[in-house]
Amino acid sequence: MQEQQLQELRRERWHLNGRAVRTLEDARRFIDSVGFCLLYPQRPAVLAPTFVGAFVGGEEKLPTWQTAFADPRAREAKHLMVRLLRDKAAYEANVFGENNFLVSASVFPYFYGLVGDRNPKQAPKATTRSGYSPLAVDTFQLINKHGPIPKHRLRETLGKEITEAALDRALDELWAKLRITRVDYNQDAGVFWDVLFRWAPEAVKEGMHVSVAESLTALVSKYLDGVLAAQQEEIENFFSPVIGRARVREAVNALQAARELSFVHVGGRVLMQVSSLQATHLAPVSPERSKAPAPRPTEPRRGMPLVERSRQTRAARSTKPSRRNEE
Repeated sequence: MQEQQLQELRRERWHLNGRAVRTLEDARRFIDSVGFCLLYPQRPAVLAPTFVGAFVGGEEKLPTWQTAFADPRAREAKHLMVRLLRDKAAYEANVFGENNFLVSASVFPYFYGLVGDRNPKQAPKATTRSGYSPLAVDTFQLINKHGPIPKHRLRETLGKEITEAALDRALDELWAKLRITRVDYNQDAGVFWDVLFRWAPEAVKEGMHVSVAESLTALVSKYLDGVLAAQQEEIENFFSPVIGRARVREAVNALQAARELSFVHVGGRVLMQVSSLQATHLAPVSPERSKAPAPRPTEPRRGMPLVERSRQTRAARSTKPSRRNEE
C-alpha cells in the first residue's frame, strides 16, 4: 500500500472527502465510527480526526482553537458539538488544553476507567497526593450543590477576589480527573458545569469497574480502528497527555499477544492495525517480515471491535444469575 492510499482511506473515514457532517445524526455516526476526535487540528500535530474537519468536509485551511473566534465554520461546528454533548452521544475530556477533545458514548466508560476517580461521589481533598488545590475542592462542592452552574456564578459565589485564571485552574484540576464536565453553553451565560456522576451516572458507574489495563487496551484498539493504521510512536503521542508512554507500550504488547493487532506496509513504513482490517483495504505484512506471530483468521471490518466486545462481555457478567438464585 502507498501512503496516498492510506490518506485517501482516512479522508473517507474522517469525512474530509466532501461528505460534510451537518446533522446531529451524522455527528453521532461520525463520533461512533472514530471513537474520539479533536474539535480543531492540534499543534504540534497528533494523528487524529477533527470534528471541524468532518463538519467542513475537507482539510484545507481549517481553523485552530486560536483562530476559531474569527471563523464562522468553527462557530457552526461548535454549535453542533454542543448539541452532541447535550444528547449525551459524546462527552468532553480535558486532554489537549484549549482544544476540545470528544469521546463517543460507547468509548467513554473506558476513558473514565483510565483517568477517572474510583469514588466520584466523595468530595476531593486538598492534598499533595490528590493533586487538588483548596480552591478546586471548594469549586467541586459548589458545583455538586448548585450545578449545572455557569462559571460567572461560580466566581460570584466563591468571592470576587478569586481571579478568573485561578478559577480556570481549579476547574481544569477537577475536569482532568473527570470529576466535573461541561454540559451546556449559551451566548449570554457561557459554559455550564456539572458533576459528571450526576450528568452521566451510567457511564461513570460502568467506568468505575473497568481496570486501567483493560481501559487502555480497549482505547488503543479503538484508536487504531479510527485512524486505520499507525506507528507505535503515533499511538504513544496520542495517549501521552493522559498516561505514560511505558503503559501505552504495555497495552500495545498485550494486544499483539492476543493477536488483536497485525502489521501493514505503507510506503516504506511498517504500521500497526486492528487485525479485522485485514479483510478489507489494508494488506497485512507477512509474519516472516514483521517477525510477529501469525495472526489468526479474523472477521471482516463489520466484526465487533474490541470496545464493543468488551462491553458485551461485561454486561453478560453483570446480568448472569448467581448459582444461589438459580437454586
